[in-house]
Amino acid sequence: MYKILVGEYIDDEAIGRLKEASDVEVDIKIGISREEILKIIHEYDALIVRSVIKVDEELLSKGKKLKIVGRAGNGTDNINIPEATNHGVIVANTPDSNTVSACELTIGLMLASSRNIVEANNYIKTGKWEREIFVGSELFEKTLGIIGLGRIGGLIAKRMKSFGMNLLAYDPYISDERFKRYNCEKVETLDELLERSDVITIHTPKTSETIDMINFDNLYKLKDGVRLVNVARGGLFNEEAVAEGLKNKKIASFGYDVHEVEPRSECVLYEFENAVATPHLGATTYESQRNVGTQVVKQVLNGLRGEIVETAVNLPSMGREEFSVIKPYINLSEKLGKIYYQIKKDAVTSIRINYYGELAQQETKLLDSIVLKGLLEPVLKEEVNYINSKVLAKKRDIDIIVNKKEEKYKNYVSAVEIVVRNDKDEKIQVVGTVGANDEGRIINIKDHDLDMVISDNMLYLKNDDVPGVIGAVGDILGKLKVNIATMNVGRKKNSAVMLLTVDSKVDKLGIDKLRELPQIKWAYYLDLK
Repeated sequence: MYKILVGEYIDDEAIGRLKEASDVEVDIKIGISREEILKIIHEYDALIVRSVIKVDEELLSKGKKLKIVGRAGNGTDNINIPEATNHGVIVANTPDSNTVSACELTIGLMLASSRNIVEANNYIKTGKWEREIFVGSELFEKTLGIIGLGRIGGLIAKRMKSFGMNLLAYDPYISDERFKRYNCEKVETLDELLERSDVITIHTPKTSETIDMINFDNLYKLKDGVRLVNVARGGLFNEEAVAEGLKNKKIASFGYDVHEVEPRSECVLYEFENAVATPHLGATTYESQRNVGTQVVKQVLNGLRGEIVETAVNLPSMGREEFSVIKPYINLSEKLGKIYYQIKKDAVTSIRINYYGELAQQETKLLDSIVLKGLLEPVLKEEVNYINSKVLAKKRDIDIIVNKKEEKYKNYVSAVEIVVRNDKDEKIQVVGTVGANDEGRIINIKDHDLDMVISDNMLYLKNDDVPGVIGAVGDILGKLKVNIATMNVGRKKNSAVMLLTVDSKVDKLGIDKLRELPQIKWAYYLDLK
C-alpha cells in the first residue's frame, strides 16, 4: 500500500480518483506547515504540491520513502530537481493542462478587441446608447499570423480555420509536415509574417530570440490597422513599442493576458481603450484546474506503480549498477545535443546517434532521450524533458536513427556521435567522449579532429589556416574582457576550426567583431549550460 500526501489544493475530482485507487492511502493536508511536513514526510511514498511547498534538499533527505513528487502545474521553481534526481525521486508536472484554456482566451481577446466588446460594454453601462462609435472588424477572410506553431499555436490554427481566416505561421523549428497538418502557409522570416498579417498572435517560450519580437525597429513593417494578441509570455511584444503603435494608429488593437512585470497596477498600455487586458487568466478555468489535478494524479500513480511517467522532468529510476555506467555520459550527451540550434536555425529533419566501443554494449535508450532533450531545449525550454523528448521530436517529424558500433571511434574506448540534418540538407556533426575524470570532451566537430573539455560557455570558429589568427581572436576577446580558459584547434587540409572555453558569455557585439576578422569564416557562441 502506497501513501500519498496532498499538501496543496487540487480539484475534488482528482482527490476522488486517488481515493478510488485500491493500492494507495491518501492524506489530505492542505496548507500544511513547513515544520509539520518535515516531521511526517518520511511516512510517504508520494507528495503532491503546487507552488508553495518547497521540495528542497532538507525535505528530500527526510523523505526516505519518496518515489515521486507531483507538481500540479507547469513550473517547478519550488522543487530542487537535481537533488530529487540524486535521491532517486521522480518529479512530474502537468504541462498540457491549460492548453485549451490558453487557446480559447486567445480567441476571446481576438474577438473582444476586433469588435470593441469591452469598450462598448463599459459605455452602455454609463446609461448611453450608441452603435456608430463601436464599428469593428470581422475576422472572416482576414490573414492570421501565428508566431510559434507548437501545441497552442496548432490549436489556434485549427479553430481559426473554421472562422474562414487565411493562416500564416512562422516557426523555424517546426517541420513542413506540421504546417501542412494545420493548413498554415509557412513563411521563412518573421518580417514576412509581420508584413502580411491582419491579426498576429504569438505562442512561444520566452527566450533571448523571442523577447521583443515586435519592437520599435520592426513596428513600421506591420500592416496599418493590424491587431495583436499575446497570451504567451510578457515581453514577447515590447510594451512601449505597442503603445507607440496604438498611439499612431499603426496597431488597431492589442489583446493581452501577460505583462512584462506581474502583478501590475500601472502600465503604459492601460491608457488605451483599444488595449484589452486580463490579469494572466490563461490557465484560470474550471476545466484547466480540474485537468491540473487529474493529470498530476495520473502521473503520481504511474510513478508509484512503475509505469511510464510521461511528464517527468528528471531522470527515471534505474538499476544502480546500470546507472553508474551510463551516468558519465548523461551531461555529455545533453550538451552535444544542444550544439545544433546554437549554430543553425533551420528545422531538423533527422538526427542520427551513433554509439561506439564499450558504450555501444550498454542500454542507451536513456541517452537517446537525453540527446533529444538537449537538441530541443534551446527551442522548447521547459516544454521538453527526458521523458517526452522523443515524443516531441516525433511530433516535429524528426527521424531518429540510433546505431551501435562496437568498434572504437579512432582510439577512444567509448564515444557518442550526433549527426543532425535540416530541411536544407545541411549536416552538423559532433563527437564526444568522457575523459579520465568523467569530464565530457568534444573530439570531433564537422569532421575536424580536436580534443576539448566541454564547458558552459564556448566559442566555435572556422578560420583560414594561416598565421596570426589565434592572436587576432585573443586580442578581440581581451578588449571585450572575456577570459579564455582553454583553446584547441582542429586542422583539415587548408581549413581549421577553433574551440575555446571562456569564463563568461560572449554577446552578439563580440561575435560580430570576431566575424569581421578576414581570416574567420564563421563564429558562434555556444551556451551549453
